[in-house]
Amino acid sequence: MSHSSTPTPPEQVNIDPYAPTAASIQEPPTGFAGSLRYLGPGMVTSAAVVGSGELLTATTLGAQVGFMLLWLVFLSTFVKVAVQIELARWSISTGKAAMTGYDQVPPKIAGRGWISYIGLLMFIQIIIGQGGVLGAAALAMSMILPIGGDPLSVASLGFWIALMVILAIAIHAANKYDIVEKVATVLVLLVTAGAVAMLFGVQFTPFSWSAADLGSGLTFQIAAGAMGVALAMFGMTGVGAGEITAYTYWVVEKGYAAWTGPNDGSEAWAERARGWIRVMKIDAWISWAIYTTSTAAFYVLGAAVLHPQGLIPKGNEVLEVISRIFTDTAGGWVGGIFLIGAAIALFKTILANAPGFARQVTNTLAVFGVFSWTNPAKRDRWMRALVIGLPIIWGLFAIIFRAPLAAVIIAGIGNAMFLMAVVVATLYLNKTETDPRIRGNAPWYVYLWISAIAVFAVGALGLWDQIQKML
Repeated sequence: MSHSSTPTPPEQVNIDPYAPTAASIQEPPTGFAGSLRYLGPGMVTSAAVVGSGELLTATTLGAQVGFMLLWLVFLSTFVKVAVQIELARWSISTGKAAMTGYDQVPPKIAGRGWISYIGLLMFIQIIIGQGGVLGAAALAMSMILPIGGDPLSVASLGFWIALMVILAIAIHAANKYDIVEKVATVLVLLVTAGAVAMLFGVQFTPFSWSAADLGSGLTFQIAAGAMGVALAMFGMTGVGAGEITAYTYWVVEKGYAAWTGPNDGSEAWAERARGWIRVMKIDAWISWAIYTTSTAAFYVLGAAVLHPQGLIPKGNEVLEVISRIFTDTAGGWVGGIFLIGAAIALFKTILANAPGFARQVTNTLAVFGVFSWTNPAKRDRWMRALVIGLPIIWGLFAIIFRAPLAAVIIAGIGNAMFLMAVVVATLYLNKTETDPRIRGNAPWYVYLWISAIAVFAVGALGLWDQIQKML
């Protein structure tokens, strides 16, 4: 069989990426430069990561403790990548996506894997979390161009929310991976460049930072009373359970699994699998470099601008406070540019998460027997319906619903449990389904286990914190 030197994405040749066949086999590129042509899933992951978590929480954490925990930004993002890569390795070798794998992890409850029930619980987190992100993006635009005069009015916020929902639906209605990747890549590069520009733009204000400030943040210190903030930062920065889960869908739909082909036990298959896994690793690490750069930039902004003034904004106040800093020191137009950048960063999260969560929810429904995941026509219809329906639900939540404490606590518990479950599932699937010939070496497994233990511990601490709030 001859193989094309430029693999075509499965969706462009009417091949089901979740059902690799001999007809879909393509040889992987050799070398780093050749691999760069086949990257993309990591850009979608970066688009999901660099948004609410980094723009709002990283900036706020920097405001709370100053430069002291800058080192933790790099550590927390670096540690989590191992779980992401290992689960993606399994997806490439089997052609399966995360929720299908999670359902295989024992023990079974009423015929379903226990993690599948946590997947159902995550529907609450999906609605609450993304509704808040959409509301924050609308607030940023409303502060720039309020409708009716009051940026906080229901009319103004409702207008911007509705506009963003319509735009998200228009972009994703076709439910094509290629569209998701292209949009995510452009927006990620814009937001990362904007974050770096803001970081150096501060140097021309009274809140400039120095090399000594950065050095003090890389000395692995934690001040008394800052442990809670440190744990929060570890949990909120870098890839989380949702991004790790979504990454499996993107690596499959990009074509890595289809190009590897079904495992026929041959050495040729193992060689192809190793080649496409190598490409996936490059993709994941470049993604890590991008979202770590953005996260560190936002953290330094909070440490340099807000911390010296004792300003610790809550929630969306980050937008107003930082924009005022730029407005007061460099003119109103700079503050407006920041708000536009903030809106793009937040809305980008919605654009990345709408198709990602649509796939996760669709896969979960298939696990519970609503339809057959192996039926591509039905799978696509469900994905299309959800990629349209989810933004509408998020928009309605952002406009009219204030989450009661109980719902927030349930969502927090689900998120912490899901993070721990992802770690367990990754280790289980690696042991039981990943072909031994394509597993990592000994140093890799040391790194993987350190990553797994750290991520599991943070999930457990987060779960304990949510339970304490209920008592």
